[in-house]
Parts: sequence; C-alpha cells; structure tokens
Amino acid sequence: MAFNLDQFRLNNKVAIVTGAGGRGNSIGRAYAMGLANAGASVVVADLNEDGAKDVANEINASGGKAIGVAADVANEAATLAMADAATEAFGGIDILVNNAALMVDISYDNCETISMDAWHKAFAVNLDGALLCARACIPSMRSRGGGRIINQTSGGAYPPSGVYGITKLALVGLTTSLAKQFGKEGITCNAIAPGNVKSDAGKMLAPEGSPFIEFLKGVVATKPQGEPDELVGTLLLLCSPAGEWITGQTIHVDGGWIMRA
Repeated sequence: MAFNLDQFRLNNKVAIVTGAGGRGNSIGRAYAMGLANAGASVVVADLNEDGAKDVANEINASGGKAIGVAADVANEAATLAMADAATEAFGGIDILVNNAALMVDISYDNCETISMDAWHKAFAVNLDGALLCARACIPSMRSRGGGRIINQTSGGAYPPSGVYGITKLALVGLTTSLAKQFGKEGITCNAIAPGNVKSDAGKMLAPEGSPFIEFLKGVVATKPQGEPDELVGTLLLLCSPAGEWITGQTIHVDGGWIMRA
C-alpha cells in the first residue's frame, strides 16, 4: 500500500500519557494535546489529579476526548487503576507514553554523597514506574492486536553524570527489552531523548543565561533549546501506523546535541 498522510492519524486509538498534568507548560501536556489533535482519546495521568483534569478539560474544550486521573506510577495498584480507568472510559489501551519522571524534585548529589533513600526514590519513579505502567497496559494492548509504548529518556543520559541520567540510561535498557519481548505481539517500544526543553520544569533547572545553557549554545548543532511542542512530531510517528516498523530505538530530539553514528 502506498504511503499516505492518514497513516499518522490516531482515530479510534486510546492513549495514556503519564506526568501530563503537572507544571503548566510541560512536555506531558504537549504530548496529550498532540495525541488528541491526531484523533486519539487521551487519559491524562498525573500525581496531581487537579492538574490532570485541567489538561483533560482543555482537550475536551477543543473538541477532543480525554479524562484526567490521579496516578502514582511508582505504585503498582495505582497503575492498574489507571489502566482500568482507560478501559472503562474508552474501551481499552493502544498507546502508553511513559513521560512521568522526577527531574526537578530529585537529588543532584554525586554518587558518593547521595542518600540511598534518594537513589531508590529516583529509580522507583523514573524506571520502575515505566515498567509498572507497561505491565498494566500490555494485557489490553495484546487483546487489541498490538500497541505502542514510548518511554521518555533524556540527552542527560549520554553520558549520565548523576542519578537522573543513570535512571534515564537504565530506561533505554528497559525500552530495548520490552521491544524484544513483545514485538511479535505487535507491541512496539521506543524512547524519545529530548535535549534542553523550555518547559516550566526545564527553565527551573536551567534558566536562560545559566552556565549550562551557555555550554549548550557552544555544542548544539542548531538551536540549544526547544519548545515542548517540538517533540510531538516524533511522538506521533512512533505512535502511529506510519511508525509500525520502528521498535527498540531511542530517537534524540535535541537540535543536534547528542549525535550517534
């Protein structure tokens, strides 16, 4: 069949986006809005239930379909409840975007000084959370003949310099494992590695004029920072029929910061 633009449409698909109701101008919000604009029904999931419902209401007001639910991705029962809510509202699950993560609220101590409680908390959310959400959603994907899992890793994992980057590099390993284990069932798993994004959270960590932003200006091939919406095109490719033959990959969307042969 010849390619056509309808292969990017997500009509009749159901997507869950975790971490999509937190700080205002966020990547999660951009992902949820983008999926809805492509035709998917969206479950906006976040530890902040009010924030999740605000984003869902924004989608519904613009003519899309969405619900907002509370979800602690580090809690297995909560991830199962999230999946049940998606099935109850929309009939099943086709797409899971593991966007929820600790980034601002994480320890930036080095490996010698970080407390083990902080270390375990980072892994519980950034790695275990992605696994728990995948396990909660895969049965529904399987029953519907396949699905898409997209994990949010980071340019900060190449190479990692602290627990945040280490969790994100570990998430790449989970991505390839899920891709290999479930590919024959029509379930793909890929990762997006953003560069420095001018989300509210990103600007808290690296304000304009900070040493890190000045460093990026010297090493990134194009512009050193992007907007949350600039990640959405890659997400839609990986979620849509157009990306059916892509799995086990990490796609860097970062202006040419991390370049890999």
